[in-house]
Amino acid sequence: MPQSEPKKSFSFDQPGNYRIRVRGFLDESWSERLAGLRITTDSRRDKSSVTTLVGKVRDQAELAGVLNTLYELHMTLLSIEYLDED
Repeated sequence: MPQSEPKKSFSFDQPGNYRIRVRGFLDESWSERLAGLRITTDSRRDKSSVTTLVGKVRDQAELAGVLNTLYELHMTLLSIEYLDED
């Protein structure tokens, strides 16, 4: 019988590394307002842009603040990924 991986638990009050992808262009100058996340933007073949934000947030409240700011900027959320510490 294959051994299953242990379930990971996520805590609301602990830091975590995330990758957030949104449709559209977001300038690097927004980094400080967005929890200091590293911001990169890639162009697609259809001339649209996808912006990726990567880095550590202090807790879920800070993550919610980042997501709320992106919402207020009318950025379409494509994905949010929790990244292991490794």
